[in-house]
Amino acid sequence: MLPSSPSSYQDIQDRFAWNIPQRYNIGHDACGKWAEQDADRRALTFIDGQGKAHDYSFGQMNEASNRFGKLLLAQGIQVGDRVGILLPQAPETAFAHIGCYKIGCIAIPLFSLFGAEALLYRLADSGATVVVTNAEGAAKLAGIRDKLPALQVVFTIDGPQPGTLDLHREMARHNDDLKTADTGADDPALIIYTSGTTGQPKGALHAHRVLLGHLPGVEISHNLLPQEDDCLWTPADWAWIGGLLDVLLPAWHHGIPVVAHRFQKFTPDAAFQLLQDYSVRNTFLPPTALKMMRTVTHPESRWSYRLRSVASGGETLGSELLDWGRRTFGLTINEFYGQTECNMTVSSCADLMPVRPGAIGRPVPGHHVAVVDDAGQVVGTGQSGNIAVRGPDPVMFLRYWNNEKATQEKYIGDWLITGDTGHLDDEGYVHFVGRNDDVITSAGYRIGPGEIEDCILQHPSVKMVAVVGAPDVQRTEVVAAIIVLQDGHEGDDALRRAIQHHVKTRLAAHEYPREVYFVQELPMTTTGKVIRRELRQLVEQWRAEAAGA
Repeated sequence: MLPSSPSSYQDIQDRFAWNIPQRYNIGHDACGKWAEQDADRRALTFIDGQGKAHDYSFGQMNEASNRFGKLLLAQGIQVGDRVGILLPQAPETAFAHIGCYKIGCIAIPLFSLFGAEALLYRLADSGATVVVTNAEGAAKLAGIRDKLPALQVVFTIDGPQPGTLDLHREMARHNDDLKTADTGADDPALIIYTSGTTGQPKGALHAHRVLLGHLPGVEISHNLLPQEDDCLWTPADWAWIGGLLDVLLPAWHHGIPVVAHRFQKFTPDAAFQLLQDYSVRNTFLPPTALKMMRTVTHPESRWSYRLRSVASGGETLGSELLDWGRRTFGLTINEFYGQTECNMTVSSCADLMPVRPGAIGRPVPGHHVAVVDDAGQVVGTGQSGNIAVRGPDPVMFLRYWNNEKATQEKYIGDWLITGDTGHLDDEGYVHFVGRNDDVITSAGYRIGPGEIEDCILQHPSVKMVAVVGAPDVQRTEVVAAIIVLQDGHEGDDALRRAIQHHVKTRLAAHEYPREVYFVQELPMTTTGKVIRRELRQLVEQWRAEAAGA
């Protein structure tokens, strides 16, 4: 937790010190302690599929998590066993996590939109013995159950399905007299699988201390959380680190209520309505959500929302989205940076430091972030290299599950190598260039896609854009832009030339997209990140089709 009443970023840096107890349990910290101190305190407002809101107190969530923990123990689940949680944002999702942590087993958050193949890989790799899901998830599991010998039981939250047990009926058989396991801060708590932008997903195994490791980054990205009347919501699913450990669990550590609602399909109008209707004060909005909300005309005159903080991470925002955020929310969006293995290590904080265009923020107090070369040596100011975090660090993962080779490759000495390229400026701001495999090498220049995308996004015809490198004999690569247009615009040669001229005159001649393609949608991971390798493959396909025409 950050020092109280800080006067500046440097003041926090000077006064910050980690306080990681030797014995620590996420379930007690995020729920049990509040049930003891203030059982009626609101923990969750759940908006169901019919739009009806249901409030839950910390006392209720604690009781449910204790009954769930007792149920798992009755099923023979032991410390270290893995439990899959295949659910959207819902009360059951939250208390299943808390119950798992309380008995010392390992939770595996699973995205509810995963198909059977994605579930099979993760459940088989983790050796999960239990899955908690709904009817939709049970139907997916039914087709792969025979390939999962470790999976002993499936619980469903909406009544029994073929081959499953009714979760609520089974929980009712047990009392809530559960003794929380005496876990160490370094004991395993959860496995979060990476989104798999390159290769098969890897299971990042995190310890109980990961929640404490997240706190400084969450607090600074929300302009010094907690404050009176704070209330958090995110459209990001709790199956991902951005929903679970950037929102739900840090909020509950501080006793802050969370609004739970996962749209069947995210629509920007509905998002603005939710911000208004449930008095959301703090929100984590991934860049994709922001870009979609940006398409709404004058939302500030149509809804009465009162946000205190907006945090965003996952991809760079750029000046266009930051300017839009100021006009729309009356505040500066705080950009943060991290990844599944080591999250929330860099952040902006508009209340403490000026935003520097092109930078994603400064190292969060408590984390040693630097730019290093391929030998692990820190490079000079302004020099590009690998963004890295020095261990040990409370937020850093323990290892990849069943993948020691990948774990070793993640480090150079004490440095965890993020796989991202960037540089530090003279005031310690971190400038993100791109994924190592996303950086475009053209005619001797190393070009990051972020600033080109930001420039193109400023064109009035453009709704969304992604930039990749396309192979070129003379230049090694050329810049290719794949664009989704705003409604009412036609992707013809005239618009293509206009967008190219837009980048040439506003950014740089060597960075303009020599190839421009118009599409209906961009390929995305389930966390809302653009899958650039698929775009590179599409560009190759379009080139081949054009050559054969």
